[in-house]
Amino acid sequence: MVHVEAPRLGLGSLTVPGIVQTQLELQGYQVVRDMEPVWVGLVDLSECGTDQVADQLASSNSKYQIALVAPEQTELASEAMRHGAQDYLLLPLDADQLVSQLTRLMQLEQAPSDVVAVSPRSRQLLMLAHRAAQTDASVLLTGESGTGKEQLARFIHRHSPRADGPFLAVNCAAIPESMLESLLFGHVKGAFTGAYADKPGKFEAANGGTLLLDEIGEMPLLLQAKLLRVLQEREVERLGAHGGTALDIRIIAATNQDLRQAVAEGRFREDLFYRLDVLPLKTVPLRERREDILPLAEHFLNQYGDGSRCHFSDPARQVLLGHDWPGNVRELENTVQRALVMRRGTALQVAELGLPASVQPAQMPVEAETGLKASKRQAEFQYIVDVLRRFDGHRSRSAEALGMTTRALRYKLAQMREQGWDIDRLLRPSDAA
Repeated sequence: MVHVEAPRLGLGSLTVPGIVQTQLELQGYQVVRDMEPVWVGLVDLSECGTDQVADQLASSNSKYQIALVAPEQTELASEAMRHGAQDYLLLPLDADQLVSQLTRLMQLEQAPSDVVAVSPRSRQLLMLAHRAAQTDASVLLTGESGTGKEQLARFIHRHSPRADGPFLAVNCAAIPESMLESLLFGHVKGAFTGAYADKPGKFEAANGGTLLLDEIGEMPLLLQAKLLRVLQEREVERLGAHGGTALDIRIIAATNQDLRQAVAEGRFREDLFYRLDVLPLKTVPLRERREDILPLAEHFLNQYGDGSRCHFSDPARQVLLGHDWPGNVRELENTVQRALVMRRGTALQVAELGLPASVQPAQMPVEAETGLKASKRQAEFQYIVDVLRRFDGHRSRSAEALGMTTRALRYKLAQMREQGWDIDRLLRPSDAA
């Protein structure tokens, strides 16, 4: 758990009512207006065009950014989210809404370590998931296979008022239709051949908690109709029973299909789709959030390494970054497990990853940067790391010592990450010694 003490909130040149600032200070936030690094920066975009959003966000010397827009500027809000803002608020600023946003961010900071979200898009998704968790509305998770939909469902359950209740998951594609109905709805004794005793279904077992219906697009139409009735009536009737059982559960559905297309083709009920699609969340493919690749790989290394102190060699790290991961997080997890089985030492090598030979390291093409030019670039990157260590990772002080703007330093760090430099690891005290 990460402890955030007296978080700093940057207002920049933003003018806010005194009552808003007072309420923030009463909540324990340090409100600052200088260019020092802050935990959250409020970025006023109300006077910007869409082409200026990225620059405005980049100028904020903060870990998280909340964009501020006028009510009619929804396009700016979307653009801000696309460029990494964690969320947005409408002007004029409302203190209660702002405090609510900050509380969600604080809870994300303190989230369990099994949730890996380094890239801006991953953090945005967790913010939306955390907001969804506070309601009882149905959630529809979409995205490619292996992108972590079940993990996101567990995150929603863990941060909801139902966290103390059960969390159950059913894969609708892995169970034959004849068994799925009984598994979900339960049955009474004598309902069919082999029903020798009453048995509750997953709906009843999840009472007071959350039920994840994975691969919902594979559910047969007949069961879709029965599921719709459960959602409408909030009760379930076992097979062969003459009465229903009241339910108090949260339904989360997940699919890698386009359910709208399935509705158009008659494979999925339209009324059920709209019942499930109250709060839609789409997971992001791993290839579109490369900042998460190495942290996830390290997470799996710690999970399966059995205390062996293994680590990835620099070439292996570059190959991990260079792979497109068509199987997403699931493929990465399998790759790490395979490397641990095949390892010959504590440093995991490229060959032990078992990735296709066509995978290229994540670095600039050899013909574009060789010899003296490559050496100069590596020396420049190492010098930046040394300066950051000198100032304990302090971005603005480091930028001043380097003779560049904070924004330029951010750009350099992004370049370094693209070439496999793990900035966070290099700045740890143990590495700096």
